[in-house]
Amino acid sequence: MNGIIVINKPMDFTSFDVVAVMRRATGQRKIGHLGTLDPNATGVLPLVLGNATKAQDLIQNHDKGYIAGFKLGTKTDTLDIWGKPVAKSNLSTTEEKIVENLEKFKGEILQTPPMYSAVQVDGKRLYDLARQGKTVERKQRAVTVYSIQLLEFDKGTQSGKIEVNCSKGTYIRTIIDDLGEALGTYAVMTSLVRTSACGYTLSDAVDLQSAREMTDFSSVIKSTESLFMNYRYVKISEAQSRRFSNGGSLDTQRTALQRLSPSEGEIFRVKSADETFLGLGIVKSSELKIYKLFKT
Repeated sequence: MNGIIVINKPMDFTSFDVVAVMRRATGQRKIGHLGTLDPNATGVLPLVLGNATKAQDLIQNHDKGYIAGFKLGTKTDTLDIWGKPVAKSNLSTTEEKIVENLEKFKGEILQTPPMYSAVQVDGKRLYDLARQGKTVERKQRAVTVYSIQLLEFDKGTQSGKIEVNCSKGTYIRTIIDDLGEALGTYAVMTSLVRTSACGYTLSDAVDLQSAREMTDFSSVIKSTESLFMNYRYVKISEAQSRRFSNGGSLDTQRTALQRLSPSEGEIFRVKSADETFLGLGIVKSSELKIYKLFKT
């Protein structure tokens, strides 16, 4: 079985737990995931099966979407509700002030990774150091928030939800913590749902329990090609397909690329005359070279 199954990850499961469950359910050992979700988070977790696992090193910088719950007035060591409280504030705020301050987090911003994260410093995971009671200096890094909006807010409980669309590596916990600081108080994340990743959304996802009970996965497995729909495609002849599949380069002027005006370094989905997805090609010096082959 080759392709992608998008799982709606439940609470209290690690991403590796989901892989283990689906490995047993499908009877297939070659399975991986695209983008870790914390055990307390739920939502879109794409799994790659068979030769689709070759895509894992290519899908490094995909954008993501989240809906996150938050509560003002408390700060924890983990920046979420499951951590140890370290500070409190009785200051309350309004919906208008939250909306106004959320504007500060749009576009390219700098974030300091939280201590309870998988980021490595000098070869050690930050969360391992945090569990030892240690705090180390972390370098800020640039991330991009494409959109952020307040979905709801209860003035009485000082809690609400935000929706965020962002680049890979963005910590929603950190945005919420920084939002609290901008409001002159504290804030913690109370829930996190990943609504999109790798171009897939919750509407593409199947519940883990339903997936583990399946005997036929044809209705939920998606093509490997679906991971790369952001690239243009080129269709090549049968003879060219054989050459490409065997690792050979193609003269762009002898393919349909001559009509597509490709730019140097552009990546294309490469398909045979019968619409079979062969893999990805990259244009270099007027040739279409192998970028990654997927055809079995």
